[in-house]
Amino acid sequence: MDSATNQFWDSFYQEREQVWSGKPNPVLVREAAGLAPGLALDLGCGEGADAIWLAGQGWRVTAVDISAVALRRAAAHAAERGVAGRIDWRQQDLSAWTPEESYDLVSAQFLHSPIELPRETILRTAAAAVVPGGTLLVVGHESFPPWSRHPEPEVPLPTAAELVRSLGLDDGTWRLEVVDSSSRDVTGPDGQQAVLADSVLRARRLTTDVRPRPGGPGRAEWTG
Repeated sequence: MDSATNQFWDSFYQEREQVWSGKPNPVLVREAAGLAPGLALDLGCGEGADAIWLAGQGWRVTAVDISAVALRRAAAHAAERGVAGRIDWRQQDLSAWTPEESYDLVSAQFLHSPIELPRETILRTAAAAVVPGGTLLVVGHESFPPWSRHPEPEVPLPTAAELVRSLGLDDGTWRLEVVDSSSRDVTGPDGQQAVLADSVLRARRLTTDVRPRPGGPGRAEWTG
C-alpha cells in the first residue's frame, strides 16, 4: 500500500467528523434499484453510504477504500443501520489491488482523486471482475466543481462514451445499457452554486453465447 496516498486520505477524512452526506449516490440508487441482489463490489467506498444502501437492498458487499479512518466510520454506520453482517470492509490501495472474487455488480461512484490515481487501470481491473450477466456501473465527473481540490486536468475528463472505448467495452462482450451525461445543481461547502455534468455508464457483461444484434455492427445480445 502506498503510504503517501494512505496518509493523504486519512488526513482528508480527519479534517471533519463527517465528510460526505451519509446518503447513497442518487445515480447508484436509480440504476441499481432494479437489479437482483447478489455480490457487489464498491470501489472507493469512503464513509460507506453506497455500500450500506446496497446491503439494505439485499446485496452482500465488498467495500474497498485506502483510508482506515473512512472505513472505521463506515463500519460504525453499517452497525447502526443493522447491515454490518452483509458488508466486508477492506483497506486496499486500488491502484495495486486485484479482486480475488467475481461480482454481480461492480460500482465506481465518482472515483476521482486530487493526487495521482490510475483511474482507467483500476476500472479495467474492476470490469474484469464482473460475472457474465453482471453489471458494471461507473459514474464520474465530466468537470470538477469550482471549489474542488482537484487540479484542472491536463485533458478533459472522459465522457461515458469515451470511457466505453478506453475500457474496451465495445468489443462485443458487453451490452451497453446506459451511456449518458446528466446535469445536476450542486451547492458547495460555503453555499456556492454550480451546475455539474456527470458521466453515467452502465454495462452488462454478456454470456459466452454472443451473436450480432440486428441493426448495426459492434453490438451483441445477452443470452444468459
